[in-house]
Amino acid sequence: MKYIILLFLTCLSLCLSQALLAQTASSDPPAEAALVPSEPPAPPSNVRVSDLANDDGHGIRVTWDLSPDDGAGRSSVISYDIYRTLNPNDPDSLWKKVGTVVLGVRTYADRGEREPGSGSYLPKHTNLYYRVYAVGAGVRSAVATAGPAQATDDWFNTMKVPELIFCLVFLVLTVRFINMAKKGIDLYVRPLAGIEAIDEAIGRATEMGKPILYVLGIGTAGDIATIASFTVLGRVARKVAEYQTSMIVPCCDPVVMTIAQETVKTGYADAGRPDAYKEDSVYYVTSQQFPFVAAVNGTILREKPATNIYLGYFAAESLLLAETGVLAGSIQIAGTDQVSQLPFFVVACDYTLLGEELYAASAYLGREPLLLGTLKAQDYLKAIVLVCMVALLALRMITGADVISKPFDAPWW
Repeated sequence: MKYIILLFLTCLSLCLSQALLAQTASSDPPAEAALVPSEPPAPPSNVRVSDLANDDGHGIRVTWDLSPDDGAGRSSVISYDIYRTLNPNDPDSLWKKVGTVVLGVRTYADRGEREPGSGSYLPKHTNLYYRVYAVGAGVRSAVATAGPAQATDDWFNTMKVPELIFCLVFLVLTVRFINMAKKGIDLYVRPLAGIEAIDEAIGRATEMGKPILYVLGIGTAGDIATIASFTVLGRVARKVAEYQTSMIVPCCDPVVMTIAQETVKTGYADAGRPDAYKEDSVYYVTSQQFPFVAAVNGTILREKPATNIYLGYFAAESLLLAETGVLAGSIQIAGTDQVSQLPFFVVACDYTLLGEELYAASAYLGREPLLLGTLKAQDYLKAIVLVCMVALLALRMITGADVISKPFDAPWW
């Protein structure tokens, strides 16, 4: 009996479905179809064209007043199409579509390429004409032509005024502090624990009669971290010569090796012991990363240096070097500007120079006026930037005005 009832209900549902479909097909179109405009939307008005400011002469700004049909609750405008031509009176002159913006937007920056052969080339010092169409559902409005306008070069980008101000302030501070250093005025530099420990580490190596290993990293002679390491290498070489301790400097780059040889030789000469310099103490290994690390690790395990100094550009080999040094029982001093490698040095080395402390080390050790003046100027400029940030943030919290980003978004004049 239950199967008969189930069959009856199934047939009843099928009949009802067919009736509903037939009624839907014979009824009027859905209400959404009535929203499709039968006429094009009203065109935008007051179309204006002008040279795009702060560019290289290949840009035009187009502005207009929104179409009357572009409004909340009654908008039949989908987007605005922008067209450009060189001569609107010539029937053979084609109108080229250069861009599209969504409803509610009333400006467009037509930027082109410099090369004449480019598909988006926009000539400068040439009359250009524009049209803006309000586009509806499959139709668009008509609009009058606006122009002419010419794209011209700008000698100065007013959006870069903040950068100019900070550069001038930094220049003034740098010149002032360099002159102060040249006059012998003592400029305070925060002591760096890693640099302070170098003399102690060299003394420990001397007492133990073991060598000092100095690794400049795997960077080239053009890397800033390597350049900063050369200054520290000169100081270490001078101290090594004074304490009459041996030194090992393996290099991953032949140019770095040449500079390191001259730096170490100069350090020995400054210490008054040029005859103690050994040419084979600074040598080239290989330019390949992990073969270089394998060779240096072998040197550490064989020679058992009392002190390992890793200063320069390091990558994935940082932890391999540091762990091998720990196994050899060496005092380790490391420093690099590669943020991703600093955690490995911090956990495996006794002292670590973090980031720009490596750059400050060259000024701290060398005490040269040029380096000291630049370092002090950087510190003061950072303090000025921090004060400005705090002041602007407090002003925004008090007034509610967007005083942080708006001054940099608008031209400064």
